[in-house]
Amino acid sequence: MSKTHYDCSGYATKADMRCSDGRTIRKNAFEECDGKRVPLVWNHEHNNPDAVLGHAILENRPDGVYAYLSFNDTDAGQNCKTLVQHGDIDRLSIWANKLKQVGGDVIHGVIREVSLVLAGANPGAIIDSVMAHGESSDEEAFIRSGEFIVIDDMTHSDKEKEEKEKGDIKVEENNKKQPTSSNEKTIKEIFDDMTEEQKAVVYALIGNALEEAGVKPDEKKKEVKHADSDEGDDAADEDETVADVYETLTDKQKKVVQFLIGQALADAGVSDEADEEEDQEVEHSYEEGENNMKHNIFDSETNVQDQETLSHSDMEEIVKDARRLGSMKEAFLAHGITDIGFMFPDAKVVDGTPGFIKRDDTWVQEVMKTVHKTPFARVKSIFADLTEDDARAKGYIKGNQKAEEVFKMLKRETTPTTIYKKQKLDRDDALDITELDVIAWLKQEMRFMLDEEMARAILVGDGRNSSSNDKINEQNIRPIWTDDDVYTVKYAINITKGTTSDEKAKAFVRGCKKSRKDYKGSGNPVMFMPEDLLTDCLLLEDNNGRVIYDTMEKLATALRVSKIIPVPVMENLSRVKGADTHYLGGLYVNLNDYNVGADKGGEVTMFDDFDIDFNAMKYLMETRASGAMIKPYAAVAIEFVGKTAEMTEAA
Repeated sequence: MSKTHYDCSGYATKADMRCSDGRTIRKNAFEECDGKRVPLVWNHEHNNPDAVLGHAILENRPDGVYAYLSFNDTDAGQNCKTLVQHGDIDRLSIWANKLKQVGGDVIHGVIREVSLVLAGANPGAIIDSVMAHGESSDEEAFIRSGEFIVIDDMTHSDKEKEEKEKGDIKVEENNKKQPTSSNEKTIKEIFDDMTEEQKAVVYALIGNALEEAGVKPDEKKKEVKHADSDEGDDAADEDETVADVYETLTDKQKKVVQFLIGQALADAGVSDEADEEEDQEVEHSYEEGENNMKHNIFDSETNVQDQETLSHSDMEEIVKDARRLGSMKEAFLAHGITDIGFMFPDAKVVDGTPGFIKRDDTWVQEVMKTVHKTPFARVKSIFADLTEDDARAKGYIKGNQKAEEVFKMLKRETTPTTIYKKQKLDRDDALDITELDVIAWLKQEMRFMLDEEMARAILVGDGRNSSSNDKINEQNIRPIWTDDDVYTVKYAINITKGTTSDEKAKAFVRGCKKSRKDYKGSGNPVMFMPEDLLTDCLLLEDNNGRVIYDTMEKLATALRVSKIIPVPVMENLSRVKGADTHYLGGLYVNLNDYNVGADKGGEVTMFDDFDIDFNAMKYLMETRASGAMIKPYAAVAIEFVGKTAEMTEAA
């Protein structure tokens, strides 16, 4: 290739940097790619030739792989060149395969292409694996180092660059801020520089470490003499001790020994309890045996079988076979791929936050948005009863005395009460949960439960015993169902233990129609009823077997209400009055006739605190309000009434 210039450059990947998945790309992991020319593509698009923007020349350095980029003359190449010059794109990423690992270290790989990418990485490398990885595994991966592209002048003199062998570009030595990797020795090279006596000591130390860890060697180690052996001073003089031989090692060789011991223990499944100082003296004793290591650390790279990555054409063949075989699993097995799970990423929460398993809350929203609201909590209602005969206008007969009209006054006062919801969260848990905003999620749960409790108390009461400390006082939040007969009309339907569900449904529809004359509320009311009874009504058939009410709208018209709202908490509700048990069938009311009042400061408020003693975050959501019907005969409760003893026997 003739002399040329590069358009920009930057680190394709960084060495000795811990990646987001816990792996570390070690120095010289991509050493064999030094000087290699690879395609420069857009965002790792491998199946589109228009995505090829040019090429990159790779240069292996001690701190990573540096790439010199040259854009081609295609429209896409020149467009991306302009974007880089303008600073709109400033990050690089690589696609590599044949990755090999020792423990958590990536020690080898082959870079296949360099990509321009939009999304910048956080400081530290990011690896997006295409196939899951494990100990000593092969895989392919996208690696983003988070480094910026360096934009050079678009004109370079020929003196600044010389042609590399075979036409590749080499940057002038004074432009390199760090020495090349050729001056650095690998672990294997340092080990090979040791004498046979030093290597024997290394093998003995590794074998002894494994034995102390409870790992029995397969073969006996060759005898290595101690300074305090029984052979006498002459023998001690002739045979150096382990400590003597160890002291002949250089600092680098000692570090390699420590690394090999740690790696041997890791390969045997033994975890280190504590880190040792790099210069700590080796005091391991050793016993008789062979000088061969159970596992040679340098065999980890050669023993791993190279596994080619799946190409796009391979995947097409697998999909075709899957259609023929009727199973994707069988198609993968037919192509020799046994670890099918490695093809797919880790599971994640679909919407980012855990969902709630909860009752249908449609009725809660209906109640809370339609009740009448006032900015004061103490509510007094006053009405005059004009239905009494004494309140009627009278005819006058000459000579008789005119009598005054008298009528009964209806008045009551409702005061507020506090309704609250508490939650506690250990701070450790709050810090450990990083995939979602757990505090916001917790507040959402608290608000939902507070609204549901308020709506339940308004319709039918909270259901707790009057002796419970948690009960919402029914003199402050007056339930519509059990309110005074002046405000809630009770329409009774008599039943026996033999009454069927169809008979109850028919009686309910009839009762709603007949009780409508007693309703004095505002406008057209809404029916609140349990789901089971609603279903029974919708299943009613005429004498010809045809469904009478095939939609909820038709049923609502028959019940003379604007709409029907099923309420889960109304299932199987009952109250005892004398010898009878009253089962709630339905409740129709216009909630504009029910007033909820809250003084300033009594609206829904959130408080939080921190408990130092228990390292816990505590939250309180509360409201202080009153609630009561403010219009007489504005609600009608349809009840099924039966003798308590008879109903108990039937149950």
